[in-house]
Amino acid sequence: MNTLKVILLLSVLSGMLIVIGYLVARGAGVVIALVLSVLMNFGGYWFSDTIVLKMYNARPVAQAEAPGLYDAVADLSQKAQIPMPKVYVIASDAPNAFAAGRNENHAAVAVTSGLLYLMSRNELEGVVAHELSHIKHKDILISTLAATVAGAVVLLSRWSVFFGSDEGGLLGAVAIAVIAPVAAALVQAAISRSREYEADAGSAAITGNPQALAAALLKLSAAGRQKPLQANPATAHLFIVNPLSGETIMSWFSTHPPIEKRVARLLAMQSAGSGERR
Repeated sequence: MNTLKVILLLSVLSGMLIVIGYLVARGAGVVIALVLSVLMNFGGYWFSDTIVLKMYNARPVAQAEAPGLYDAVADLSQKAQIPMPKVYVIASDAPNAFAAGRNENHAAVAVTSGLLYLMSRNELEGVVAHELSHIKHKDILISTLAATVAGAVVLLSRWSVFFGSDEGGLLGAVAIAVIAPVAAALVQAAISRSREYEADAGSAAITGNPQALAAALLKLSAAGRQKPLQANPATAHLFIVNPLSGETIMSWFSTHPPIEKRVARLLAMQSAGSGERR
């Protein structure tokens, strides 16, 4: 269901691009904006893991340095049937984690030292499995596609002010410039939220223990309010819980679903699984 929702949302973004491009510069506008957006996002996609890991001073660790984390990544990667990603630790008391990389063969899982301190073994496995699910389901590629189309929509909406629109004159151009970026951001955030639900379900499937991730999310939510991570807003969608949750964010623009809804879904999976085993 979430996969279908993502397809529909990407279709909405694409439809917005076509309509706005036609209004601003007919067919040429769509092509130019799309090419520029692809060029803008290509580098970010290809080098996403290197960029974000350096941004947070993530340090690669071997099994001897963080045996619990390393073993969890190794064991769960086998269960998920993907190559083992590189393992990194970020020196921060704020508990959080993210996955990065353009595909299964070029991927990394990074967690903060605060997360290692806070989580039990089962909870750590739930978090790691969530990140592995992102890698397995190519969520970096999906988010890049969304960013590319949304970026093209924003570019076209800005051009409408300078070059005008054939429909509606200056007033129409200003309306496009104001409304289109907001609409694109809403759709892009909705895609990110859908992928988080999908990764939660993926974690439950990999570990067979939805309750572990539910418990981890509750801990992360409580700890995040006390020790928010100093994160770049452009990377907020990568983390397992929103690192900016300490700030005021409208729920429609949030890159993550509410923790309460995620936990409720996981506990429903746990109950369904318990019922099947009886």
